[in-house]
Parts: sequence; structure tokens; C-alpha cells
Amino acid sequence: MWIAVLAVVAALLAVVAALVPASAQSQSRPSTVTMACSQAARLVAGHGAIVLGTGGSTFDRFVTDRRFCAINQTTEPAWVPTADTPQCFVGYRCKEPTSEHEGDNRS
Repeated sequence: MWIAVLAVVAALLAVVAALVPASAQSQSRPSTVTMACSQAARLVAGHGAIVLGTGGSTFDRFVTDRRFCAINQTTEPAWVPTADTPQCFVGYRCKEPTSEHEGDNRS
């Protein structure tokens, strides 16, 4: 009897393990290319920080301001394609600060 119970538990665990990746893969993010510029900008403003698809398999994280970035990061303006414009300002991207002498090999 215990062997039958263990077999059922093992089968249920296998089903659950198979479903978890499928459900994670089926989650989609909002895509800027299917919405108006104002709608994309409102999404960023309303969430503070959000990951948006920007066409095909590309995506990025957009923020309203530096509060949503790591303490050592700065912001840069973010322009994305939307259904009604090829360059829509939606907010900012967090980025690592650049050195004043970036690319300079001096010590």
C-alpha cells in the first residue's frame, strides 16, 4: 500500500514540476509596440518601475526617477517604439555611473 501511495505522490510531483516552467514561460509583459505613447508613459508613471517589452524579444526596466534605481546608479532618458510613434519618452533607465576617464588607460 505504501508503494502505491509513493507512486501517486511521485506522479503528482512530476506533473507539478512540468507545469511550473510552462506557467512561468506563459507570463507576458506589456509591450510598448502595441500601445500608444501616452499609455506606455502612464504605465511607467503608475508603477514607478516596470519591465516592458520593446519589440520582438527585447525588454527593459523603466523607472519614473532615481528612487527606483540602486543607490550607486543614475538615470538616463528612455525612448521606446510605440504603436503611434517610433521614439516615445516613457521615463528613465537606471544605469551604472560612467567614469570621467572611461576608456582612458592612465592610472
